[in-house]
Amino acid sequence: MLSKRFNSKIRLAAVLIIIVCSFVLAAHWPVLSAKALSFDDQQYFINNGLVQTPGLASARRFLTEILEPSTVAGYYQPLAMISLMLDYALGGRENNLMPFHRTSLILHVANTALIIVLLYLLFGQTRGERSRTIWVAAGVGLLFGVHPMTVEPIPWIGERKTLLAAFFSLWSLIFYVYSRTTHHARRTTVSLYVGSLVAYLLALMSKPTSTPLPVVMLLMDYWPLNRLQTQDSRLKTQATKLIFEKMPFFVLGGIFAIITYISQSRTASTVLPSRFGIERIFLVLCHNIIFYLYKMVWPVNLTSHYPFPEPLNLSQPMVLAGVIGTLVLIFLLVLSLRWTRAVLTGWLIFFIAVLPTMQVIGFTNVIASDKFAYLPSIGLLMALASFFGWLWNMLNTINAAKIRAAAIAVLSVLVCGEITATRRYLVYWQDSVSLHKYMLKLSPNSAPVHNGLGNALLLQGRIDEAIYHYRQAARLEPAEESAYNNLGGALLAQGKLNEAVSCFQQALYVKPAYADAYTNLGLAAALQGRTDEAIGYFRQALQVKPSDGEAHYNLGIALLSQGKVDDAISQLRLSIQTKPSNTDAYYKLGAALKAQGKLNEAVIAFRQALQLRPDWILPLNDISLILATHPDPNIRDTRQAIVFAERAAKLTQYRNPVVLATLSVAYAAAGRIDDAISAAEAALPLTSAQGDEQLANIIRSQLELYKKAKQ
Repeated sequence: MLSKRFNSKIRLAAVLIIIVCSFVLAAHWPVLSAKALSFDDQQYFINNGLVQTPGLASARRFLTEILEPSTVAGYYQPLAMISLMLDYALGGRENNLMPFHRTSLILHVANTALIIVLLYLLFGQTRGERSRTIWVAAGVGLLFGVHPMTVEPIPWIGERKTLLAAFFSLWSLIFYVYSRTTHHARRTTVSLYVGSLVAYLLALMSKPTSTPLPVVMLLMDYWPLNRLQTQDSRLKTQATKLIFEKMPFFVLGGIFAIITYISQSRTASTVLPSRFGIERIFLVLCHNIIFYLYKMVWPVNLTSHYPFPEPLNLSQPMVLAGVIGTLVLIFLLVLSLRWTRAVLTGWLIFFIAVLPTMQVIGFTNVIASDKFAYLPSIGLLMALASFFGWLWNMLNTINAAKIRAAAIAVLSVLVCGEITATRRYLVYWQDSVSLHKYMLKLSPNSAPVHNGLGNALLLQGRIDEAIYHYRQAARLEPAEESAYNNLGGALLAQGKLNEAVSCFQQALYVKPAYADAYTNLGLAAALQGRTDEAIGYFRQALQVKPSDGEAHYNLGIALLSQGKVDDAISQLRLSIQTKPSNTDAYYKLGAALKAQGKLNEAVIAFRQALQLRPDWILPLNDISLILATHPDPNIRDTRQAIVFAERAAKLTQYRNPVVLATLSVAYAAAGRIDDAISAAEAALPLTSAQGDEQLANIIRSQLELYKKAKQ
């Protein structure tokens, strides 16, 4: 009988989890078609050579580059990067972001299910409570899963780390809570403990903001696990024991805290509290405490960029509201201890978990972010679950079926409201311009948003609009080097070389060790015919950033123009290693190898270019000519040569004389003389129309040979 009852509860829990996850999946489904790129997606994906070279070598580098990651400026996060690399292997590209979003959505749905399990374990400790706990946990999990504040980490490719760290953190907490709420054999308890520790390690390797998890466990010991009995005279001994059992967690967290600070300082930036001052830290903390609670209760005007309030003092209404609100909140939290531990402890769990991102140590240009509250929200969810459980019991005591139905109706309205808001927010993620214009509407004086909008407009070819926003970014933040560099790049695209050079020099004045600005100065010099000067700039860029694929490529092209083919080939190979998505590098490498007579290697390079860009006429034509005329019969492949040449001819609508000449050569090599003559005769008038007499003479000579061969 007990077994049947237990199995029925398991089935109920499974059904409720499936239903909740279905709602979460439906709410976030539009994310699969999102095409927007956010602030740091360039370094996490678009320009990340390791992500774009899936394999053990890339994974090894992500794992071993601990104190100074080479491809992403910031802290050590190898599992997040490997996760993105796997999505790239599954077809994720700049024009196909769906594989990235699919994985992120799966992780969010999984996190929702794990939250339900965690809440059930925390509050379903007694047989009489289990039935209603399943419903309460499912309801709270649903509110989390469809909440608009959970949108940001899903379409934002660079925030895979947030979802992955939450996934492993929740597993760590589940293993820990399960080992403390259920009687197990010692061996099982040890296994659960080790599992919790391993999951914590994986969370830290995804995103180091998981560091406070041991403190969260201690707070859970106080409530709701109630492992600290205040009436016990041995309270100090109990507390010491609970801290001691978590020492491996604290040691691991401490190690990663040191790694995080060093890697962040070396590759990006950190600002110590001493530079801020106590008053500023106090104001930021108070602002954020109220800000996050406000956004959770009333999730409107959500954005990926919340700039620091100006001025950051009590004359600013939001800052003043934060200070007053925090003081009132603390009073109410302490007062709540007269009735329950839930409210204070739940809030403390949230505060401790979100503390690493609260700008005590500065590391970003925003005061807060929706993604920072993703995992910490479990503290507030625990308090909410406790309240719902209390309400459920109270309604049971007065036999208020109608009131319970009303409560369910209220929950349904909340869920519907959240889903509607989530869907509306996801609309802005459908393309980069829409996303940045939306953010700019909410923070019109934000330099990073103007800069990001400029990048999005530039990709659409809207150069004048991009220039306007780059100028705005430089005006609002004169110390931001990327705004000057991007402005210079847009002016360079318009042929305004002198203005562009001035911008690149200004970028270097702000940041002397800025590889991109050196590369762009090299491009400007090359366009002005100053090749030696350009080579010097490219080499300076590589001194600053040896893994700069663009600098390697441009240096290779400059060396080719000087006839230094061997050196150029070396640079082009390095460019491909550091930026495998650069199709131009493959083609230029193939052309250089072909010029040296290294036809086998040239064919390999052309094939790699075509793997990335199957309908590219230049490598199609070159590889066809090589395969049709290769002196080695073991490599010569006239059938493949015809396939490549016919594809190129079809793509050019049989109007390109060079392609038709190659097609005639391929036909002739295969013994299809009539077809060769037809292709050459079709090419000949096209050369005359273009005034290319040299090519016309070559085709006439070929025609004579073909006709003689036919006789």
